[in-house]
Amino acid sequence: MVKLGIVASEFNWDICGPMLEFARRHAAFLEAEVVAEVLVSGVFEIPLAAKKLAERQDIDAVVTLGAVIEGETAHDEVVMQHAARKLIDLAVQYGKPVALGISGPGMTRVQGLERVNEYARRAVEAAVKTARSLQKV
Repeated sequence: MVKLGIVASEFNWDICGPMLEFARRHAAFLEAEVVAEVLVSGVFEIPLAAKKLAERQDIDAVVTLGAVIEGETAHDEVVMQHAARKLIDLAVQYGKPVALGISGPGMTRVQGLERVNEYARRAVEAAVKTARSLQKV
């Protein structure tokens, strides 16, 4: 059984809260076990928590959940680019999947709400399927 750690952002909780709940349900559907959950303030803080989870021996893969809403500046693009890049680096460093379930940038709140299930499902599936594939190597 694949053991997952999930990191979720509390910022934009109206989007991220339902993402977390859907991710839990989808993990159970895929017969994966969520062994740890970490809530962080925002997407910018997700990589540090993902690192802590990736270091754990009882976790096979990490799922990240968040929503980056477009503002009046390019801040959303900067946050998303750096978070995504660091998550890729962590996956390579620890040899474990770190799935990107962060919607945005350039997204409105309405679009974020519409994408809750899609991003949570994709991230959990990517983490579980990749972990299972790596277990065969």
